[in-house]
Amino acid sequence: MTDEWHTETVSDLQRKGILLVEDGNHGEYRPRPDEFVEKGVAFIRAADMDAGKVLFESAAKINERARKRITKGIGAPGDVLLSHKGTVGKIALVPHDAPAFVCSPQTTFWRALDEEHIDRKYLYAFLRSPAFRAQLATRSGETDMAPYISLTSQRGLSVILPPIGTQRAIARILGSLDDKIELNRRMNETLEALARTLFKSWFVDFDPVRARAEGRAPAGMDAETAALFPDSFEETELGMVPKGWRISKIGDAVNIVGGATPSTKNPKFWNGSISFATPKDLAHLTSPILLETDRRITDAGLENISSGLLPKGTVLLSSRAPIGYLAITEIPVAVNQGFIAMICNGDLPNYYVLAWVHENMDTILGNANGTTFM
Repeated sequence: MTDEWHTETVSDLQRKGILLVEDGNHGEYRPRPDEFVEKGVAFIRAADMDAGKVLFESAAKINERARKRITKGIGAPGDVLLSHKGTVGKIALVPHDAPAFVCSPQTTFWRALDEEHIDRKYLYAFLRSPAFRAQLATRSGETDMAPYISLTSQRGLSVILPPIGTQRAIARILGSLDDKIELNRRMNETLEALARTLFKSWFVDFDPVRARAEGRAPAGMDAETAALFPDSFEETELGMVPKGWRISKIGDAVNIVGGATPSTKNPKFWNGSISFATPKDLAHLTSPILLETDRRITDAGLENISSGLLPKGTVLLSSRAPIGYLAITEIPVAVNQGFIAMICNGDLPNYYVLAWVHENMDTILGNANGTTFM
């Protein structure tokens, strides 16, 4: 191996015994429905990978009979997992204390066999890089069905290899950034939970109004903020609400629109400069803010979407397969038919609307219907 940066294909690295790339069993060797159990060996699908981690606890489990029949895709600590069917491009690093698991036919493990030539954490970083994602994008349409990258195609992909010392330095730096990102994600979750708690207290339970009606100072609130709330209630068709507050349908308070998808068969509509969101873009956000999308369309493609280009600050709610992903856009964006988009250009700010949707999610789900999916 050279001390300079160079590029090699997966198949060449496998031939040299440096890398092993393998997916889960297909056909007769894969687990049968009656072989899934509550406790057993984790069977890792694309859905079991999130934000670089493998969700072993929530993954489906198979019994020992199925495990003994499986001949390939048997995972190990240190593997880098890649989803390659249906949802293409999810990456996760298996920790050193991982339980026993096997890959499903949707997932592939990439295993560094010789860490004097490929550092496994560098491999994890490379598979998340724009250079690797660009390779995936050129191969993900191998079938007319769901996006798919075969094992044969994966072995034709290229890996950029710096000297091993440089690999380890890259892995160390990016690992530190990953740790900070994880810390920020946890902080975001805490702040979001606090915001939802505050919203429920102020605008659902009306705690500040109740306190003022009883002659008390609202807990944890300064006098100037407390003065913004009424000190009494009045009867309405929804029951008792703060006096002077009005009742509105959400569609009268914000501009609600739906999206569409330009024909994927027309290349003039795709790979332009306009961000195009699908619910997949919201699935793994670490905070409810949309900053980028996987796909982009052209001006011609935008003309095929009735809702047009939505402004920055629009609240997005996924309304099918699944229902309930939420985000505020920080970029102008077009959306597909999987969204209800709420343009907050009236009385309600978008953060209020985001919290309102969270609080009313059970009601929203109660209105869902459909035969193929909700």
